[in-house]
Amino acid sequence: MVDSCIFCRIASSTIPSHRIYEDAKVFAFLDKYPLAKGHILIIPKKHVANIDDLSEEDAQAIFAVLFKLTKAVHKGLKTDSTTIGVNNGPHSGQEISHLHLHIVPRFAGDGGGPIHAVMPIRPKVSENEMNEIAEKIRGNLSA
Repeated sequence: MVDSCIFCRIASSTIPSHRIYEDAKVFAFLDKYPLAKGHILIIPKKHVANIDDLSEEDAQAIFAVLFKLTKAVHKGLKTDSTTIGVNNGPHSGQEISHLHLHIVPRFAGDGGGPIHAVMPIRPKVSENEMNEIAEKIRGNLSA
């Protein structure tokens, strides 16, 4: 736990929250400033800034909880849609330097749009650039 991290303090119950789920590795709670009613944040209990800092075991744990909670949101809130989001690093819009995944319940006519609608950056990328980019990423995959 990092004493200055609000999410670490929430996970340790130093700060109260509306807990939705907890196990040895993961904590999930309602967002205090929701984008929709039922907006959930899922965090690893271990302080990590972003996905790159997760161990494979912790990544599996957090995404298993995402899978479980998405189903619970659909059933519990009577919606068949959710927006799943992760701002991974400060330049992506991550405001708190503790990894967190968002589950935002979505309803017909709620006025929200696709995640692409909020991204002002839509560069034109040639086929050659796409090939180069794909190769750079594939060349850095590790087991």
